[in-house]
Amino acid sequence: MLGVYDYTVVLTYISLAVSVVGMINCMNGNLRISILLLAVSGLCDMFDGKIARTKKNRTDIEKRFGIQIDSLCDVICFGMFPILICYQLGMRNIFEMIILCLYAVASVIRLAWYNVMEEIRQNEEEDVRHFYQGLPITSMAVILPFFYLIRKPLGVHFVYILSVAVVIVGILFISNIRVKKPQNPILILMVAMIAMALAKMFHLI
Repeated sequence: MLGVYDYTVVLTYISLAVSVVGMINCMNGNLRISILLLAVSGLCDMFDGKIARTKKNRTDIEKRFGIQIDSLCDVICFGMFPILICYQLGMRNIFEMIILCLYAVASVIRLAWYNVMEEIRQNEEEDVRHFYQGLPITSMAVILPFFYLIRKPLGVHFVYILSVAVVIVGILFISNIRVKKPQNPILILMVAMIAMALAKMFHLI
């Protein structure tokens, strides 16, 4: 069979499957479930690289496959999936749909550039990456649930503010800025914040 099937890519595949279920729920109007699954997909993506690096004897093919499969799944999980959610949240007029198209283009450019630069970096050094070039696309798994939680206080202005946020995030995807990669304590804090937000969404706290 073609491809790599060891444990280093399992979490990436789980993230993809979660997002597919989330998109189906989104199309059926189950927005709360969709937001929950977007956040779960984001959590999976936060840790898939750490799991992959636990295998010390990865071949060049396994490393390259990991880079490609991660970005291909990210296009769906954090590119297309958020677009569906934004559409269901009200971004439906012509200008807002143009924004969503531009977000999709920025997502693809960001991930393609990452793939190219990461392959070059891994050929030149073995160290773990400490900085991202441009805003990571996974950030939408934190940003969108946050906006969903504050949609009611924003009232009639919510869609306009969401549209501006999508524009800014899309620009940051392809901006030549250095974003420090979060370390374990920050990752734990982010997981805790997402968990609390989702618990609030489902009235568990």
